[in-house]
Amino acid sequence: MAGLGDLVAACLIEKDVDSDVLWTWSYPTITETFPQVLLRKCCLKTDKEEIIPFCFGQFNKQWFYIYTSEVKNSDALNKVTHVALTLLAKDFCPEKYKSLCKIMCNKFIETGDASAMLEPYLSVITKGSCPNGDDGLLIVKDFDPRLSYVASPISAVINIFGVETILIYTALLLKKKVVVYSPKIETILDICRALPLLVWHRQNWSILYPYVHLEDEELEKLTANITYVAGFTDASVESKTELYDLFVNVAAGEISIAPDARETFQMGKIHKDIAMFMVDAAKNQEYNDQKLVKELSVKTKDLVNNLKKLAVESEEGGKARITLEALKQRKLTPVVENFLFNLAAAEGLV
Repeated sequence: MAGLGDLVAACLIEKDVDSDVLWTWSYPTITETFPQVLLRKCCLKTDKEEIIPFCFGQFNKQWFYIYTSEVKNSDALNKVTHVALTLLAKDFCPEKYKSLCKIMCNKFIETGDASAMLEPYLSVITKGSCPNGDDGLLIVKDFDPRLSYVASPISAVINIFGVETILIYTALLLKKKVVVYSPKIETILDICRALPLLVWHRQNWSILYPYVHLEDEELEKLTANITYVAGFTDASVESKTELYDLFVNVAAGEISIAPDARETFQMGKIHKDIAMFMVDAAKNQEYNDQKLVKELSVKTKDLVNNLKKLAVESEEGGKARITLEALKQRKLTPVVENFLFNLAAAEGLV
């Protein structure tokens, strides 16, 4: 059975009876920046007593998955109140890594020995499986990454924002920068992971940065990307208009456009038709999420394929490309012309 080669590292954070939060273990050693980022992400360092059992995000092209558990009835850890186990990995599959985190975390709470977690960790790397503690096996190949893509329903997003969902669709289609805000981390994670479903033809979840803090090292890595969907729980991010083209306020159910990006989001008939399809499909009981995503993807592919037909050969030869001059010859409205040229740029057709 194939091993899990995407697993990079495991890290342990503990909170003791004196409320001190300490980075206590990692295997193998990780870069200096990561411990500070993960200490910030785990819920143990906040003043709130609320425990977030599981969260995930991306930093420096690696995914982190943090599983937090209260320590109860453990003779081996009688001075520890909570532990947060983090797995670093190359791939996006929250459900797979949550399951592995839980197995490893239970091992540690049971034994008080961090090295005991190496058994399941190394087992999944080398064998692709490990005992799950319930007389069964966690088997890596049972976790289809495509199921992680569709774990959060896009219909829920459409039902929150209605026809304005077309703004998110346009932003992702044109590879713009989207910031999503909610005070609740669980909400941010659910909404952010659903958004790439709007551009299913790309199946690219690497654009997700669903749990970001307004800290320099995180923002530096984030803004190095041309396009992204970034989630924040800090409401002050709305004033940081340099971080986004589109601001999605889940708490208020509102979407706003950054001043410098208004031209990009002018709406034409193409947008209206797709917006109405999404709203109607999300409310239609005969549509499940899979059907909605599939039909939206077909509409998007048709749009891109029809655009490709407008490509012209260059005088130097080589690949046919979309030019502004060729679009102008079609006597399109300025809104449609601008949208199609931006789409051509996003699809690598210019």
